Amino acid sequence: MKYTTLPNTNIKVSKICLGTMTWGNQNTQDEGFAQMDYALDQGVNFFDTAELYPVPANVETYAETERIIGNWFKKSGNRDKVVLASKIAGPGDYTAHIRTNGFKPKAIQDAVNKSLERLQTDYIDLYQLHWPERQTNTFGVRDYAHNSKDAWQDNFNEILHTLDTIIKEGKIRQIGISNEKAWGTMRYLEESKQHNLPRMVTIQNAYSLLNRVFEGDLAEISMRENIGLLAYSPMAFGVLSGKYIKGTAAANARLKLFSRFNRYSSDSCTEATKRYLKIAEENNISLAQMALAFVTQQPFVTSNIIGATTMSQLKENIDSINIELKKDVLDQIKEVHNAIPNPTS
Repeated sequence: MKYTTLPNTNIKVSKICLGTMTWGNQNTQDEGFAQMDYALDQGVNFFDTAELYPVPANVETYAETERIIGNWFKKSGNRDKVVLASKIAGPGDYTAHIRTNGFKPKAIQDAVNKSLERLQTDYIDLYQLHWPERQTNTFGVRDYAHNSKDAWQDNFNEILHTLDTIIKEGKIRQIGISNEKAWGTMRYLEESKQHNLPRMVTIQNAYSLLNRVFEGDLAEISMRENIGLLAYSPMAFGVLSGKYIKGTAAANARLKLFSRFNRYSSDSCTEATKRYLKIAEENNISLAQMALAFVTQQPFVTSNIIGATTMSQLKENIDSINIELKKDVLDQIKEVHNAIPNPTS
């Protein structure tokens, strides 16, 4: 395994992070336990979860993933071996069953306390805001369109003050953002700088061969401001395994179970994936490992969040840490990206 640190901290984390959002829906507790056991044995010390998980979010399975992780901590006694990240759910059409007061001080306090209880731990190493409260473009919306009727009021300072209080209570160690944009990222960083408040150390956004929009303004912010990307969906919901092109996807594959997760299923995504598959096959590596290695070796990536529903997938994903893509492969990838840039719909 390869390691780095969360930016501006001494917290050592593996370059591969174990994602958990299928546990409690596509995966049972026993399967989650097996994944954590194996990942930790392979040197993966960084686990990412959220109160929202598993997905798709619903009342019946709310926060089940955190409960599974908490039960594993209790059974294994391995809490001190894991750098644990979780998130508070922001407002949205599928989170009303969680709470409706966004990132108000009481909401953040409530979310942290309940996560700690479910996770059966006294502290969370990295606590993240799952997405912005304000109306902005996320989840496949290409361009920003200002909504003058957005009722959101600027509360960056208030949020950081609330998180500062919780840090001083010892309940969380570091903070981060997720699904955030360039403007919001810089606002948090500037509020921290101007008012001596806790600093966001990571940003967890989607990043893959099919979705490289992070390489715009956010990549510059990441490098110049030292805020690391925790890359999620590096496999584009499994599309970049090639299984949907080859017709080998299992009946319980995510895109077969949940039609709403179709942002990587456009004709242009399929064509780009076919071209990436050809590159991988010509270089005697699997498309999955090429896709993951590409993400991991980007200079702005702190850790690459993998997810799997089977142990064979998990093993292949973790083994990608041993692959370094050479210039000729990267040049071929660049040709596809130039021809079909960011096809995610």
